[in-house]
Amino acid sequence: MEWKGVMPAITTKFNSSNKLDLDLFNKNLSFQIDSGVNAIVLAGSLGEASTLNQEEKNILTKSTVQYVQDKVPVVVNIAEQGTLDAIKCAEDAEILGAKGLMVLPPMRYKSGRNETIDYFRSIANSTSLPIMIYNNPVDYGIEVTLDMFDELLKCENIKAVKESTRDISNVTRLKNSFGSRLKIMTGVDTIALESLLMGADGWIAGLVCAFPRETVAIYKLQEKGKIKEAIEIYRWFLPLLELDINPKLVQNIKLAETILNIGSEHVRLPRKPLSGTERVEVLKIINTGIKNRPDLTKYNF
Repeated sequence: MEWKGVMPAITTKFNSSNKLDLDLFNKNLSFQIDSGVNAIVLAGSLGEASTLNQEEKNILTKSTVQYVQDKVPVVVNIAEQGTLDAIKCAEDAEILGAKGLMVLPPMRYKSGRNETIDYFRSIANSTSLPIMIYNNPVDYGIEVTLDMFDELLKCENIKAVKESTRDISNVTRLKNSFGSRLKIMTGVDTIALESLLMGADGWIAGLVCAFPRETVAIYKLQEKGKIKEAIEIYRWFLPLLELDINPKLVQNIKLAETILNIGSEHVRLPRKPLSGTERVEVLKIINTGIKNRPDLTKYNF
């Protein structure tokens, strides 16, 4: 498991009966792999984790591991309310063949500093899988600070952070404090290139679910030092990327997948598909992006 490159926080596909649609999921999965992504992240926030039960998460994990056949590693998200439930999720993921875990802080309860450290440490000590801590105080109300990482990195299998504080300077703080010991995966689409240029190792992406080739192109161009070319594509991409930093990011991205015939708009309640003027505005952004899609063949990446 290498914490670098582009990793889609892939959407979970449902059918009209509200069941997992593994055929459609695999269609999108193939598109991601063929486009050159480096790993797949299952059942994250974008994957509607809060609406999935553990049996469904396990079905999704088992199916994905079998389908990708080691072409890319599979990372399973853990977002639980209780420590023991989180440990059980980690155990299941390891048994089913996952290669890594993305772990959120405790859900609902706003844990204190020592409680948060103990939560992550307990999960890390329960598994041999490498762990990426998801640091997103904007959405989840708990920040994993530098002094907390000092404690957590005593666990050898805590390897990375999904950096979603939305403070671009935090990439530099993490690099200054921990060097290569802690890999940094940027988790906010609208500052992804900026974060990569400041030293992030990779990109846990959202709009990649609909536009994987462009996402991979941006990553590879900046990796090769072709910053001007990366910026050209990124400037085209930004209006679409802004659909990711929105309370209805799931509906937005699923609508884009549907238009591109690699997904559907089916979401689980309480979410509902976009409608009215909101849908019209998002469609305008998506269709404009598709119309002006850059010709990637002119870029050498």
